[in-house]
Amino acid sequence: MKMSTPHPMRNPNPTAKATGLAYLMFERPSLGDAARYLTDFGLRFVLRRKNLLFFRGTDTAPFCYVVRRGPAPRFVGLGLQVESDAELKALARVPGASAIQPCSWPGGGWWVHLRDPSGFKVDVIQRQHAVGELEHRAMLSVNAPSASHRVNEEQRPPLSAPEVNKLGYVMLDAVDFQSTCAWYTQHFGFIPSDVQVLPDGSPALAFMRLDLGDTPTDHHTLALAQGIAPAYNHSAYEVVDTDAIGVGQRVLREHGWKHAWGIGRHTLGSQIFDYWKDPWGDSHGHYCDGDLFTAHVPMGVHEVSREAMSQWGPVMPAGLIRPKLGLSALAAAVRGLRNSPDLNLAKLHALAKALG
Repeated sequence: MKMSTPHPMRNPNPTAKATGLAYLMFERPSLGDAARYLTDFGLRFVLRRKNLLFFRGTDTAPFCYVVRRGPAPRFVGLGLQVESDAELKALARVPGASAIQPCSWPGGGWWVHLRDPSGFKVDVIQRQHAVGELEHRAMLSVNAPSASHRVNEEQRPPLSAPEVNKLGYVMLDAVDFQSTCAWYTQHFGFIPSDVQVLPDGSPALAFMRLDLGDTPTDHHTLALAQGIAPAYNHSAYEVVDTDAIGVGQRVLREHGWKHAWGIGRHTLGSQIFDYWKDPWGDSHGHYCDGDLFTAHVPMGVHEVSREAMSQWGPVMPAGLIRPKLGLSALAAAVRGLRNSPDLNLAKLHALAKALG
C-alpha cells in the first residue's frame, strides 16, 4: 500500500508516560438534562460544586466525567494521569503549560494544564487519591456447549441503568492530525495500536494505547481522526458484560434517548459496543470484552471504511461521525483547508467516500 504521508509512530523518549485517562470535561446549557442522561446511561453522581457536576463509575477513580454549565454545548478537554513528580515537572515545562498547582477537584493531588494542537484542554493529574469501589453485580456466568457452569438455576440481571465501571476511551477529530498525534506520543508516550488509512495510504484514524510496559492495557485509550474541525467524536465506558449492554439499550430506549449505533463488535479493539446520543447529539458508548495489549505489540495498518468499523452487527450508519457544521466548524474547516498540511479537498473527498 502506497504511503503518501507518514503514519503516527511511538516516541522513543516521551516527556512522560500517561498511566490512565482520568476524566472528560464538557460544557452544557442545562445541568439537569445532562444529569438525567448520564444517570440513565449508568454513571453515578458524585458532587455538585456551584456550576460543576462530577460523575464516576464503580471503580476506584473519584470521578471520570465533569459537566460545567455553559452558554452552549461543547467538549472542553480531558484529564490524563501520570505517576511521578519528575514527569509532572517535565510537563510543566512544555510550552504553554501552567505551573504545578494543587488540584481542587475530588481526589485532590497536583495538576498541570496544557492545550493540545487542536485546542483541547489537557489536565495532567498526579497523586490523585483513589476512593472505595462501589458495589456492583458480578459478570454473569455463561453456559456453553462444552462447559455448563449453571445448572438448575436461572439468571436475570436487574432491569435498571447499567453499571458503568470506568471511562474507557475518547475519540477526537483533529484538523492537524499529524501534529496532534505526535503531541500525544511525544508528551504522554501513547503507542499507536492500529492506524486506518485512505486508499493512497495516508492516515485517517489512529487508535492509541498507554505505554504500561508489560502490564496489559486497553487497545486504545485515545483515538484521533482526521477531521475538518477540532471536535469531540465519541467516548466509551466499560460495563461488566453483554447483558449490561443489552439492559442499557432497553433502559435508554424506554427513557426516550436516541440510539446511535449497535449492538456490534468492533474490528479494531474487539469491544462489543452500543452507542447512544446525549441531549446535544454527542455519542457515548457502552462496551465490554475489549482487547488488552502490552507495549511490545507492533502497530497494525488497515484501510478505513464504514464496513471496517465493526466485525458484526450493523454497519456504521452513514453520517454517524459527520461533524456538526455550525459557523465555528465551517470557519475551522476553511482555516484547515488553507493552513493545515493534513487537509485538502482531495482528502476530504476520500474521507467522505470512505465514511459516508
